[in-house]
Amino acid sequence: MELIKKHPQIFIIFLIVVLFICFFIAINLGSIQVSIVQLFKGLFIEYDVDVASVYSIRFPRIIISMLVGGALALSGLLFQVVLKNPLADPGIIGIANGASLVSVLVGLFLPQLSAIAPLLSFFGGLITFVIIYSLSWKAGFKTTRIILIGVAINYTLSALVTLANSATASITSGATGTIPLYTWQDVTTLLIYLVPVIIITLFMAKACNLLGLEDRTLTSLGVNVNVYRFGLSLLAVLLCSISVAVVGVIGFIGLLVPHISRLLVGTEHKHLISISLLIGAIVLLVADTVGRIIMAPYEISAAIIMAIIGGPLFIILLKRSIDVDGSKKN
Repeated sequence: MELIKKHPQIFIIFLIVVLFICFFIAINLGSIQVSIVQLFKGLFIEYDVDVASVYSIRFPRIIISMLVGGALALSGLLFQVVLKNPLADPGIIGIANGASLVSVLVGLFLPQLSAIAPLLSFFGGLITFVIIYSLSWKAGFKTTRIILIGVAINYTLSALVTLANSATASITSGATGTIPLYTWQDVTTLLIYLVPVIIITLFMAKACNLLGLEDRTLTSLGVNVNVYRFGLSLLAVLLCSISVAVVGVIGFIGLLVPHISRLLVGTEHKHLISISLLIGAIVLLVADTVGRIIMAPYEISAAIIMAIIGGPLFIILLKRSIDVDGSKKN
């Protein structure tokens, strides 16, 4: 652990290698298998029917898993920074279900607007965030109050999503966190809407570090805390809402991955942001791949896999953090 904290750049390279390995394993898990040489030839030199099948069916799903996993991890990290609470997560405080509700309603009533569904979902997530903040204001903000109100709103929105989704079976996957047979058009949608936000977030390390300080300290330094807080909140809502618009609500990534990343490299966001992005991509890719093969030809949604694995793992990590803090005090 100490070695990783001393050399985070090497660990980032290691995670990139692991991600590529997971990518290649995911490609080859199924009825069709291709070697690296065969894949390269089929993609760039000559037509190969097996490579063509893998390219059209598995590639989009794998790329979407990586992009969404990384985005949800970054969203959770930013919310934890803004709210100064390790339990902050877009799924827990209702942002994800706010975006999901709009996505479901667009698919149900305005399918002609599906091309801009990510933007509309963003407004759903943003409105939810504004409502939570408004209801939480009482002579200032308290993160505990925000979390509790967010949980209450989350349950309400979850019920509305279920109700709206029951009206049509054609968009069930978009509300339950399944990553089914997506196409390259879905990948293009994420590349257009999501990748620019991820790139911007990678340059937000300084802002994240500043918000780690007390508001009183920042004010004395002439820093406008609210501007930083609003900007990071906007990025967090965007990352979550765009992801939800494509794959639905997937829990625990935004909650779990930042915790794992902080345990590995500490609280310096210069490295924490990149590592959270990579671990999030790996985690969701593995979860989706396991769900795809564990009961083949049937599938288990990535959301269910994350709930089964994420819940117990988060309890272990939380207990470990408490034990570490307790030992430091003693």
